[in-house]
Amino acid sequence: MPSRLTIYFDRRDYNLLEIVNRMLEGEQSHLEAQRRFFHYFHPRGIKEMAETKGLRIAYAVIHLLESLERGRMEDRLHALRALRDEVLCGPDQGLQKNTARVLIEIMKDLVRAHGDPSRQLKLAHDFRIVASGKPRIVRSYLKRYRLLEMPEEWNQLAFDDHVHDANTKGRKSTTHLIMDAWIKGIRRLRVVYYNFIRPETAAELMEAAAIMGITVWVGIEFSASFYGRFVQLIWVPRGFADARDFLRFLSREPVRAFMDEGRAVSDYQADYVLAILDQFNRRHCFAVAEELGIDPPAMDPEEFLSFVGMGQASLLHLALFVHSRLLPLMEEKVAQLRQRYAKAGPDERREIEEAIERLDRFDPQSVYQRFLKPEQNPSVPDINRVSGMESLPSLMRLSPCKLVDRLVQLHSGYRITLNLSNLRVEDVLELLYDCNGRITRLEIFNLKDFSDGKVQHIPPIHQLQQAINSGNVIQLKRIILDIIEKMKADTDPTARGRVPKFRKILADIESLRDMYKIKPLRPRIGSDSTGQWPGMHGMGLAVMDSLPGRAQRAIFQQTETPRFFLPFYVDTSLRLVCKPAAGMGEKTARVYQWLRRVPGFSHAGMECRREWVAHEDFTRMVAQGNILTLGGVQAGSTNGFLPDPSQAGPHRLLFPWRYLQSSLKNFLKILAGFVPASLTFYLTHDWWVLMYFGAFIWFSITGLRNILQSVMGGGGIGRSHLLRWKDYVSWDRLADSLFFTGFSVPLLDFLTKTLLLDYGFGITTATHPVELYAVMAMVNGVYLTSHNLYRGLPKTVAYANFFRSIFSIPVAFGINLAAGSLLSAFGAAQVNTILQSWAAVISKTASDCVAGVIEGTVDRARNIRDRLNDYRHRLAQFFEVYARLNMHFPEADPTDLLEQPSEWFRSSDEDVRHQIRIMTINALDLLYFWMYQPRSRTAFGKLMSEMPPEERHILIRSQAILNMEREISQMFIDGVVGSNFSRPLAFYLSRYREYLKGIDRLNAAIEKKRSG
Repeated sequence: MPSRLTIYFDRRDYNLLEIVNRMLEGEQSHLEAQRRFFHYFHPRGIKEMAETKGLRIAYAVIHLLESLERGRMEDRLHALRALRDEVLCGPDQGLQKNTARVLIEIMKDLVRAHGDPSRQLKLAHDFRIVASGKPRIVRSYLKRYRLLEMPEEWNQLAFDDHVHDANTKGRKSTTHLIMDAWIKGIRRLRVVYYNFIRPETAAELMEAAAIMGITVWVGIEFSASFYGRFVQLIWVPRGFADARDFLRFLSREPVRAFMDEGRAVSDYQADYVLAILDQFNRRHCFAVAEELGIDPPAMDPEEFLSFVGMGQASLLHLALFVHSRLLPLMEEKVAQLRQRYAKAGPDERREIEEAIERLDRFDPQSVYQRFLKPEQNPSVPDINRVSGMESLPSLMRLSPCKLVDRLVQLHSGYRITLNLSNLRVEDVLELLYDCNGRITRLEIFNLKDFSDGKVQHIPPIHQLQQAINSGNVIQLKRIILDIIEKMKADTDPTARGRVPKFRKILADIESLRDMYKIKPLRPRIGSDSTGQWPGMHGMGLAVMDSLPGRAQRAIFQQTETPRFFLPFYVDTSLRLVCKPAAGMGEKTARVYQWLRRVPGFSHAGMECRREWVAHEDFTRMVAQGNILTLGGVQAGSTNGFLPDPSQAGPHRLLFPWRYLQSSLKNFLKILAGFVPASLTFYLTHDWWVLMYFGAFIWFSITGLRNILQSVMGGGGIGRSHLLRWKDYVSWDRLADSLFFTGFSVPLLDFLTKTLLLDYGFGITTATHPVELYAVMAMVNGVYLTSHNLYRGLPKTVAYANFFRSIFSIPVAFGINLAAGSLLSAFGAAQVNTILQSWAAVISKTASDCVAGVIEGTVDRARNIRDRLNDYRHRLAQFFEVYARLNMHFPEADPTDLLEQPSEWFRSSDEDVRHQIRIMTINALDLLYFWMYQPRSRTAFGKLMSEMPPEERHILIRSQAILNMEREISQMFIDGVVGSNFSRPLAFYLSRYREYLKGIDRLNAAIEKKRSG
């Protein structure tokens, strides 16, 4: 652990690092038992008193990065749900979702850097500064992690129609895959499985996608026999209400029987991989030993199957497995060569260098290319070729048409995609015709095939697709005639034998056109990403038109690792979707309905969102399209035996500016702003008050304004007595404000007031006071807008600060008049000279007064909006639990269920005990909101007044559950909020009575208001 006696890093960075490492090194099962209910707590609720936000995010990430075999599916889903809630409950400063994406990436790096304290410490500090949500910082980290900025409306067209998880040949568990897809900004995902899918896998995938708001489709790829080889069809059953509905479909007997046939195919393919493994042991081990100078052990099939785990054995798995067993031997060999190198002569050194280079290049891809490909193992029948039909599983013996027949019988709602790998245009045409239009999608572009150079087939197939969709019989006829002529000239008898089939299609061309007249043949584009293979593109694609302008500019400015643009262009449009705002009373709704008739107010009282729409039917192939990759290309892997050239270069400062202690950094910011301010006053004023104290007065105005607006926005005089005024103040925000206000002194006091207005135009407080304050306000507005835009704040905020300066003009003029009157009343001499000296301070005071009112109001509205969201989240959970309890006791009076909640704790029904614990957690969060969260009482009162009386009474009566001191104290002791339970337990015991009295008074006030 690095020393703490340094100007770098904060105590909170060390604390976060220590706790995360303790959690990584500790017993996970104990933590999982404690956190059984942890995801039910609100991120801004009582668990804030037990653990920091960073630690809670760390736990969720640790759980999601574990291997697929560890932990239960429910635990992974709970961790994902908790992670989503934590990262999306940060400060709303314009980049909330983008901030959340970066926070997860940093925490993933921090967990993976276990064992490297220096790097972990940097990441812990990075996490804290990004959590502030400052746009400029967030955008810099988006660039560092090679993430594109996504619109905060989350309406981007980002997708991937072909990815794999660890249940096939991918690296990531299902939940981990969904988490990473959300980080990249993907909103639509199709996860492809081979031959069958396990029900538990489908459940986890669909639940995880629902948690993160991703539209996910399950695709199952089957192989069908076609002219001595296999074609792949991806079946996507659709039309299910939710994950449970899909699971009911999988449990149907015909579907289960079909999946069992698929398992037989996977077993057959696994036998093929094991046969290749046997060939490696028999033949290729000797070549490896001769080339690398090592003695490779025999590869154990049982170890290999254990290595594959829940996945489906493939040659990719085998290459990774062989490499993992050879790597320790290669490391040992390199160590021996390096020992010899020091004593070797020039010729021997050259041989040693070449040997180390060979060892370094021997990566998994080399294993596959040189030893595992079918052509390297001729004694094993190629699984990609149809040979010996009687030995094939029954499902693989089906033709594409018969396979589609069986799939259609299983479920009426479906999509079938034809995988175009190793297919030519004539194959696609015949398959589309034979399947009678039931192939509804073409995987027109696959990034894996593109990386392998398999792209020649795409243009003619795309032309065929366009001709079919447009119904262009002339173009279709030309394509078919070209195919017939090519096949007649082919020397392959199989190709010549297919000519009659295409003559039949030519004669029935009208039927081919009508197959896709109603539902066009749509394209699908996927990465085929597994996350395990070097040289391949990572997951994710996006339509550039739907990205923010800043992200589009960053794409073209990126030179180190530019993103790849696919040769396809899809037309897009932006539509506005509006609906009446929720929670609106009947009278208010009528007012808005009338107001919407007025021109310019057509959307008054409506919740509107913009949505991008992709017109897939008009996708066309071009030289450079508007679809780009979100994932980078995995660098060609080496074994790390040679120095990395990328690490060479000039020595950089170990800990740059961003890792300074926060308090020191804020002090330096304030000092940097104070210096120009104090120098300006000292050099341009004669009166000693302004010479020596002008900068202090200037900074006091700004500091006091920031503090007052934060306190008033957070609760003002009526705030909770548990919160001190400084709990509302963001000291980072205050330091930034003081830094920039310091440079406004020379701008306003010297350049604008003295040089421009006084010396240039003769405008002073004595001659033209209104013009003086107007010009100074305008200059100040331009300066505020400029540095707001430089800091990356939303444009609406920046431009609002310009208009606030305009509003300050009459205020400044009024202060000037009042000050002049007071000075005259007290008999001061040279009143105009004094006012001229103080003109900049007066203008500054007026601007900050207006800013304090406006920004304090904005802070107050934001706090109320956040609290309303918090309370709605809690109330939705409460009424869901209450509904479940009512279903458990259908004959009981609903209100009677609240009379003796302690009986529920002792119930023999486990589900009842579970629900009452959730209700208790809900009440504890509401208690914490009431006592600690800014503007919580205002928001709660607003919600209570809008609720129907019956629901309000049920909610109030339910809070009496907090009277069960013994049961709730035992929950804390059992670790419901973690091991650090003493503070939240003490808070609960000391404050719940005060809370219950407070909500009773609020309820009585609402009753009185309604009855009166």
